[in-house]
Amino acid sequence: MTKSDYRSLIVFERSTERDGKIFADAKQLMQMSIDGNQNLRVCNRLDFLPVGTPMISLMPSTATFNELAEARKLPAWTSWQNGRPAGYYSWPIPPEAAAFFAENGFLVIENGVTAEELKALQEESANICRGELGVVNGLQERPDDESPEDTLRRYLCIHFPHKISKLMLSALSQPAIVDVVTSVIGPNVKCMQSMLFIKPAGKPGQAWHQDEIYIPTRDRSLTGGWIALDDATVENGCLWVIPKSQREGILYFQEWHGDSRFDCASEAQRFPWSNKNAVPVEVKAGSIVFFNGYLLHRSLPNYANRGFRRALVNHYMSAESLLPWTGFQPEVPVASADYRDIVMIAGTDPYAFKGIENKAGAHVRPSGEGGCGSNKYNLVKESDPLE
Repeated sequence: MTKSDYRSLIVFERSTERDGKIFADAKQLMQMSIDGNQNLRVCNRLDFLPVGTPMISLMPSTATFNELAEARKLPAWTSWQNGRPAGYYSWPIPPEAAAFFAENGFLVIENGVTAEELKALQEESANICRGELGVVNGLQERPDDESPEDTLRRYLCIHFPHKISKLMLSALSQPAIVDVVTSVIGPNVKCMQSMLFIKPAGKPGQAWHQDEIYIPTRDRSLTGGWIALDDATVENGCLWVIPKSQREGILYFQEWHGDSRFDCASEAQRFPWSNKNAVPVEVKAGSIVFFNGYLLHRSLPNYANRGFRRALVNHYMSAESLLPWTGFQPEVPVASADYRDIVMIAGTDPYAFKGIENKAGAHVRPSGEGGCGSNKYNLVKESDPLE
């Protein structure tokens, strides 16, 4: 067998004092590169590795990032092997950022949130889950002496935290967010939803989906702003996207997946891509990921031994578009239906004469372990005050 026959991927588990020399030599022999399909390849000379060299796996050179991640054999930050991935920018954003978003359906702003803002949002997450800021439908009873960390571990996600938290409300219009959404959507932008993902170790991910399936804008302007409150990696359940999958403008309808790795949300079907086209979006805490409402994306479970993968996810759209989403009376024609529980974050509201309604309330999103619940927590009573 020749040296070239040993073109396989080796992922090392750890280096110890005893075998440190082996690891150093092995790393010199391995020259990793990433091809256009995110395939990892290791070049030659692996036959020189001593027998018994510790490793997690020996896999074919055609193994994709996704295949390795699903096998739980992809180390954190592998997507950064060749430096900062494409589509990652610093704020203020350069002119080419909007063009990348239009082409690929996503972009990342690395310094979107300051360290002080990040710390405050992390602390606010615990306050919300402990019920200290207002009513959150679906919160579990807890001992008075339970630590904030233990309380957080109970939950996958809280919907509409901005309805009870002034800090989360303020985060809807972070300067970096306003800069990006006005660049990719237009000058007049409104927000209709926030979601606080806690995702502690062991919690499931969400299967392939498009956000426009859930929030139907009339002009395809829906854009997510995903604020990372912790480092998000392939180990703890970062986002995965299929670049350019938004360009067709087709909604891929969902069916139940029956996969325990994912939460109660169903999975998009019959799209012309496979998991091998997926790209992990690994980001540092304080980064903001923006993605188009038609972009296919998912996340795998948090496989880390401990900790959280918290993220505050807000959804935006053009203020010019009506939003036939939820909460309107059956006799209202869909053509004129317009969800008005919104927050303007830039420009002017051409439908301001309609006023602002109080439709949504903070509630726990079922994660699947105890059942999938229903949509009953999405809406509050009409008589509830708007705070």
